[in-house]
Amino acid sequence: MAIGFVLITTEPGREKDVREAIEKIDLVTNQWLLFGAYDLIARVQADDEITLTQCIVEEIRTTKGIADTKTLIGAEL
Repeated sequence: MAIGFVLITTEPGREKDVREAIEKIDLVTNQWLLFGAYDLIARVQADDEITLTQCIVEEIRTTKGIADTKTLIGAEL
C-alpha cells in the first residue's frame, strides 16, 4: 500500500471549489482545510506507488483552482 499527503495551495477564493473537486477523486481518503502556508491537505491511498503518483499528477494537480502542491509520500523502512 502507498500513502501520500498532498499539501495544496489554491488560487485566492478557490478553497471551497478545490475541496469539493478533490473529495470526488476515488483515491483521496480524507482531506482537511488548513490555516497557514497551505490551504488544504489531502490524504491519498493506493495499492502501489505508480497508481498513487498517477492520481496525484493526473487528477489532483490538474484540478482547476490549484496554484501549487507539495507531496509527501510515506515510506516503510
